[in-house]
Amino acid sequence: MARRTNDLGRDRVGPLLLRLALPAIAAQLINALYNIVDRMYIGHIPVVGDAALTGLGVCFPILMFISALSCLVGVGGGSRAAIHMGAGNRELANEILGNCVALLLIISAAVTVLFQLWKEPMLFLFGASENTIGFAVDYLGIYLWGTVCVQIALGLNNFITTQGFATVSMATVILGAVINIVLDPVFIFALDMGVRGAALATVLAQAVSAIWVLLFLLGRRTKLKIQLRYLRLRPKVLLPVMAIGVSPFIMQSTESLVNIALNASLKYYGGDLYVGAITICSSIMQVFYMPLQGLAQGAQPIIGFNFGAGSLDRVRQTFRLLLRCALCLSCAMWAMLELFPGVFVALFNNKPELVSVAVPALRIYMGCLFMLGIQNACQQTFVALGQAKVSLFLALLRKVILLIPLIFLLPLILPNQVTAVYLAEPVADFLAATCTGLVFSQRFPRILKKRRSELAQNG
Repeated sequence: MARRTNDLGRDRVGPLLLRLALPAIAAQLINALYNIVDRMYIGHIPVVGDAALTGLGVCFPILMFISALSCLVGVGGGSRAAIHMGAGNRELANEILGNCVALLLIISAAVTVLFQLWKEPMLFLFGASENTIGFAVDYLGIYLWGTVCVQIALGLNNFITTQGFATVSMATVILGAVINIVLDPVFIFALDMGVRGAALATVLAQAVSAIWVLLFLLGRRTKLKIQLRYLRLRPKVLLPVMAIGVSPFIMQSTESLVNIALNASLKYYGGDLYVGAITICSSIMQVFYMPLQGLAQGAQPIIGFNFGAGSLDRVRQTFRLLLRCALCLSCAMWAMLELFPGVFVALFNNKPELVSVAVPALRIYMGCLFMLGIQNACQQTFVALGQAKVSLFLALLRKVILLIPLIFLLPLILPNQVTAVYLAEPVADFLAATCTGLVFSQRFPRILKKRRSELAQNG
């Protein structure tokens, strides 16, 4: 009979990581397609494709922030649940799930109302112009009504992954992505709805994913089940969840701030054409970063469970394997983008004037992608170990402490100001990855030593 679950505490680490990581990588890539496919289709709308693509790019910071909120609750909740399951306390893990469901619903309602009221001034602030604001408002106005579906699908899917049901969590995003890919051309072109059609297709796809997640977490196979008695907000339960989740939240939400800074700077120094180019670069970065996220997501349940269970050799073994795989993956992706940038740019738009700007921009922007394997493996391992403070610092380091200031500082120093804006990304990536590696090499042995002492004291 086929195996239905993975034993996080006893299965061989290599094959176990493979079984968990491959579906997670596929899930992350497919999840990225929700918005990426929209941009690919929209960029090829006759006549107005480049303006529509730029308008959608201006929406990107808001979309990233909405996804980041699901990480704040879902990643933190999943990590805490894994640790308590490893320690044998399934009841508390179930309570964490219930509290997270309640919080996600409240966040969804608040975000929908506030962003609908303020969407147009926000979009102008984030880099929209008179030529692109109509496309941005049309897309975002529909997308926001699906906020609750995004929160449920992305946030609660972490509770499926953390139980070892990697294939089920992958199916969550596959269902939504396939529906989105099928509906996009129908709504955008066949029904002539343009950017509104792209937004509607995305909302419907996310709704299907959300229903799938809820059905599983209410069903028979799940070890963690949504229970009415736990659908409440208890600070004692949620504060530790959010302390861990704040790191991945900041990683994604600061991506929003980065996009705002990039759009505003490029609009000032170059204009709409360069904002369109950074939309393409950011979209490609999102897709290529997702495999690293998926790899770490596959390793996190193993690391968290065994750390809670006291199997520290398995924690160390899993991290080493994660780091090697992440480095190989990031180097391979970097080589592809540096050698064939035009292939990837053409997926979004083939107008010669935009392509001539986007191709060299992509090469610069992705210059240190190979270093992100170190950054991601170390920082996400801190998340799995429940190290909220250090993971928060490292999350802040790359985007807030380094990248955003560099976006504004480098154009004041270098003669080509547009190139200087693009160059901020690789400089920040290199510095952040170097610092993260050094911090991890110092703190990781201490964390394991402290846990070993705790286990010895408890008998």
